[in-house]
Amino acid sequence: MSMPLLATKLYIPSPGPQIVGRPHLIARLNEGLGRKLTLLSAPAGFGKTTLASDWVASCGRPAAWLSLDEGDNDPARFLTYLIAALQTIAAQIGARVLSALQSPPPPPPETILTALLNDIAAIPGQFVLVLDDYHVVDSQSVDQALSFLLDHLPPQLHLVIATREDPQLPLARLRARGQLAELRVADLRFTHVEAAEFLNRVMGLNLAAADIAALEARTEGWVAGLQLAALSLRGHHDAAGFIRSFTGTHRFVLDYLLEEVLQQQPTPIQQFLLHTSILDRLCGPLCDAVLGDPAGSGQAALHAIERANLFLVPLDVERHWYRYHHLFGEFLRQRFAQDPNLVGGDLTGLHGRASAWYEAQGLDLEALHHAAAAADPAHVARLAERSWERMDSSFQSVAWCRWVRQLPEAVLRARPVLCTQYAWALMDAGEVEASEARLRDAERLLASLGDSAIVPDDAAEPMVVVAKEQLSSLPVRIAVARAYLAQARGDVAATVRHAA
Repeated sequence: MSMPLLATKLYIPSPGPQIVGRPHLIARLNEGLGRKLTLLSAPAGFGKTTLASDWVASCGRPAAWLSLDEGDNDPARFLTYLIAALQTIAAQIGARVLSALQSPPPPPPETILTALLNDIAAIPGQFVLVLDDYHVVDSQSVDQALSFLLDHLPPQLHLVIATREDPQLPLARLRARGQLAELRVADLRFTHVEAAEFLNRVMGLNLAAADIAALEARTEGWVAGLQLAALSLRGHHDAAGFIRSFTGTHRFVLDYLLEEVLQQQPTPIQQFLLHTSILDRLCGPLCDAVLGDPAGSGQAALHAIERANLFLVPLDVERHWYRYHHLFGEFLRQRFAQDPNLVGGDLTGLHGRASAWYEAQGLDLEALHHAAAAADPAHVARLAERSWERMDSSFQSVAWCRWVRQLPEAVLRARPVLCTQYAWALMDAGEVEASEARLRDAERLLASLGDSAIVPDDAAEPMVVVAKEQLSSLPVRIAVARAYLAQARGDVAATVRHAA
């Protein structure tokens, strides 16, 4: 008894009259016809299906289409629908194979596939087969069957796969042999011109060029993001104000990313995404340190996430450093902040471990950022005191000053070395009175020191010194600072007195 087929899985989606023409991508797809496989691989909402359907309407070859779903993980069902799609080109393709699939027990897969390939090879004309949404297939048997077909594909057939993640097919081998054409995120994101046409013509808005440029930058050319923004913009009189506030936490974006992206991932990947969303940049060892995972786990997870096209942007050609797409990162952080316990996260601990990793790498600014995010002012103060000379000499004193300004007075005024460093930073910024106040704090602490031992960081005593090697030279540093301040006021006598 034959299996009933859902005919709509074989329909070629209509691109519709209101689409943005993408002639440069159509040309790329036409160029790929000379190869075995064209791969359209990008996250949800980058227009893969729309582009493919627009292209098959104009490529000059008959096209078969199969929209995949989770039921196609069964190899027999996958092959049945694959043959049904091919039969829209030539009705005789795979007739014997279908009979064999329905007879118990079915022949070995290679026998079935060989018969199918022979039927394809007998077709006189060239044609295209599109497999849409291949990411829903999670079956080694299906991957192996498709790999066998690709290895022995007759020249009449060109295969197109549209997917949110790279399939487990011999892509590297095909690429090396010049048999693979690829369009990825960098190719599919809207250009400024395409974004303008989409927003103003297709979506019926009347945005100024500056507003379009700002929205394109916010969405990084993500087509679905532009559409969600356009839907939200309708009825807004202050377009510029809306665009400035458009983030990954907007309800339309949040719902889309939650339903179409995050909830489609296994729980470990969801947790990895949410926990590492606290990081502006990601690399494997940093992720290992933050999550407390074994060495190598983070890099493997990043590679898996990149293969899955989960809005991960590589920052170098070695694929060592990454970042999340801006809207996706904002969405993840908002989702994590709603209830970190929901995903087993400890926000303070994650930031604390990130700070420790950056400190060990000598990346002071990032270490300070995460220490502050961990709400650990003592750690911020310790880092600031240790890093002042390095950051000042590398022209980062303004950034250093920003973090020290946020310290509670009680933490700052207990540290004579840090007070003196802060005084120099304030003096460089032209804040004379504030600089003098910090010098007085340092002098007060030095005066109370007497012969007592230096107090360690974790002591309950009022004075804390981290850079102990600087304590002995502190009076000289203070005197030089006072000489500079006196000179800035035009007080020659005081300048001479402090410099003596």
